[in-house]
Formats: sequence, C-alpha cells, structure tokens
Amino acid sequence: MNTIFFDLDGTLTDPKPGITGSIQYALQRLDLPVPTQDELTWCIGPPLRASFVTLLGDERLADRAVALYRERFADTGLYENSVYPDIEHLLATLRQSPRRLFVATSKPHVFAKRIIDHFGLSSHFEHVFGSELDGTRVNKSELLAYAIELTGTDPRQSLMIGDRSHDIVGANNNGMRAVGVLYGYGSKEELAGAGASHLCATPRPLLDHLTALSAERNETALNAETAVNLS
Repeated sequence: MNTIFFDLDGTLTDPKPGITGSIQYALQRLDLPVPTQDELTWCIGPPLRASFVTLLGDERLADRAVALYRERFADTGLYENSVYPDIEHLLATLRQSPRRLFVATSKPHVFAKRIIDHFGLSSHFEHVFGSELDGTRVNKSELLAYAIELTGTDPRQSLMIGDRSHDIVGANNNGMRAVGVLYGYGSKEELAGAGASHLCATPRPLLDHLTALSAERNETALNAETAVNLS
C-alpha cells in the first residue's frame, strides 16, 4: 500500500467525553431527555447530523441540535479527547517508509485539523480531509473519492483504516482495501459485515499487518520483475 488514510474518532483518538458531552449539552439546551455518555457512544463515528436525526426523529430539530453541539464542541469538546496508546509509535514508524499518510474523517476539517495540531500529530500527515460545516462530503464514500482525486493516488494501492462500518463501506466503494480496528467504537460484527479485509484489536497488530502488506507487495513486484526477465 502506497497511501494510507486514517479515520480520526475511534481510530487515532478517543473522543468520547467531548462528543457525548456536547451531545448532552445540545439536548439539555433543547429541554429534551439526556441519555448517559455510555448510551451515546453509538454516535461516535457516523455523521453527526444523522445521529441527531436518529435521536430526535426530526430533521429541522436535528439542524438546531448540531448548531448547539458546536457551541460547546468548538471551544471545549474537541479537547476532551486523547490519543490512543501506541498511535504515535505507529505513525512515526510509518513515516519512515515511503508511504503517504492522510486523515479522512466525517468530522468537519476545521475541527479535525485543530485536534490533529493539538496532539502534535500534524507532522505525520500530508493533509487532513474532512467534511464542510454545511455537510458537504460528510459521506465517507464522497470524502474518499474527493481525497483520491485531489492527491492523485491509486485506490488499488490505497488503504483506509477505521473503526466504523461507514469507513469500510466508503473505502470499498472507491476500490480501496479497508482495515477495521476494534479498539474504537465499532464491533467485530459491524466491521466484518461491512467488508473489512482485516481486523486489528490494537495499534500494535495494526503495525504488524501493515508491515506484512508491504512485504507482500514487494514480493509481488519482485516476482513480476523476475517473470519479465525470464520471458
């Protein structure tokens, strides 16, 4: 794989306190029942507005909830977050190879970029791809198609790493391989059912798998070169 796209929430960082706390804030401002943070973890990963539509059952009210969510998230919630153990080691190791690394998240890129900068991860990535505040490219398939076009990468030599089904589906829809991580917020059943080519329980096995993919690619290239020389 020449190019690797990483999801953000549930893959690079654990955003649970900030996301669920900001959802609770929005519901409180709307004078609606407020679930516990644990009851809201299913909202981590999918597009935010879609989660509010599911929660509220009302398209217009969902728009108001998103605006209220961002009141808190923009200044407080995005920092209520932490980098998963071994992620920095994983990224530093990958940066020593010729691979190109990008972030591809449904979160608005203005927030995603601030999070990546805040945790000192910017040097590992060429670019942070995210949605617009108006919802443009919030769909992972559209986001990855845009990223592939903009970077000029070959989807057949690209990999998406994420923790939810929309990461996997988005990659498959663009002809990319997808790896699911189980330390985030998606289950084994969700990720496998979406078509993940491999599942990793922690970042360490993820690094091992990426190293194996690289070795497999080099062997394939060597075999092809040998075949040409023998013909």
